[in-house]
Amino acid sequence: MPEYNGLTAPIAGLPAAWYFDAGHHLRELQQIWYRNWVYAGRSRGLEDASSFRTVEVGDQRILLVRDAEGVLRAFHNTCRHRGAALCRESEGRLPGSVIICPYHAWVYSLTGELLRTPSSPAAGFEKRDHGLYGVAVTEWNGFIFIALSRAPPPFARNFDQPLERMARWDLGSLVVGHVFRKTIRCNWKIFWENYNECLHCPGVHPQLSQLVPIFGRGLLEERDDPRWRARAGDAHAGDEDPKYTGGLRRGAATWSVDGRPGPVQFANISDTDRKLGHVYQTCLPSMFIVGHTDYVRVVSLVPLMPELTELRVEYLFAPEALAHPKFDLRNVVDFANQVMSEDCEVCELNQRGLRALPHTHGVLMPEEYALQQLHEWVRAELQR
Repeated sequence: MPEYNGLTAPIAGLPAAWYFDAGHHLRELQQIWYRNWVYAGRSRGLEDASSFRTVEVGDQRILLVRDAEGVLRAFHNTCRHRGAALCRESEGRLPGSVIICPYHAWVYSLTGELLRTPSSPAAGFEKRDHGLYGVAVTEWNGFIFIALSRAPPPFARNFDQPLERMARWDLGSLVVGHVFRKTIRCNWKIFWENYNECLHCPGVHPQLSQLVPIFGRGLLEERDDPRWRARAGDAHAGDEDPKYTGGLRRGAATWSVDGRPGPVQFANISDTDRKLGHVYQTCLPSMFIVGHTDYVRVVSLVPLMPELTELRVEYLFAPEALAHPKFDLRNVVDFANQVMSEDCEVCELNQRGLRALPHTHGVLMPEEYALQQLHEWVRAELQR
């Protein structure tokens, strides 16, 4: 039988300086963000040849472009001449099916080869040696991921569950119905720490704690409680109340203002997942996906500075849901946006206290076992 999840001894957290030191931040960019697969947005809008998008990861600017054969390509947004940015806009369509540097008009193919320069190069200059700097890119279920490493890890390695875990949501067919953006004044790891515990839920998320009663006890799931197994004489032995077993409150069907789902729901998800109300799939370091009975949330991060992180929440729906006359977008997004805003506020609160001179590190409580796993992952990546 599965055991209690919680920690059984106090464990020190990561060094406090790792959340604000500029030198360490650069180390994390190089060892974590530039070596793993990082989410770069949905494929929609990049279906046609010559369509492009620019994205940023740390201080790296990346150009995504669809070539004439329909293959998605990724390059550093950098001309090989003197390093000028190739595309100034965030997205659009390239003229003439080529990439032209706006500074000195070097011309590249959509597959990255240098085609011509306006001036005649000196003897010994070979165009084949001056193609664009390529970046690894892959598409999965309508999601785009890039990796800045020359030898990125296997794609599935960054996910905490098998890639097929959310196959029943048919992720590739979904479209974005709403986007929530916020710049958070905190280190990127603080957001992930907050995501991995619910000790804060009773005080920070009152509405969420009502919708998911076990969250109101400061727990993520049933086995976070040391008394989770039925024992003789236990007052809650065999109790199926969501307050003890997890899942949505009785009568609720999804994360929304009133707990009611939209008019179009996913038909193929299991009864267990439907009862639970939220299925998570995490891809460190940049994003997680949450499947609900009627929509999917995609939450992604980009580290901007040691104490500044960009948050983006995309709400994905089946096209027929958005077109349905009884579809109420606000019922969905107002609830989840409130939860995300509350998280952002306490993440900033956490960041503000970290510079106290005597505070070298925090300490993890029994319910924060997932933070220990996160910290172990960070340390392992930095040593890899």
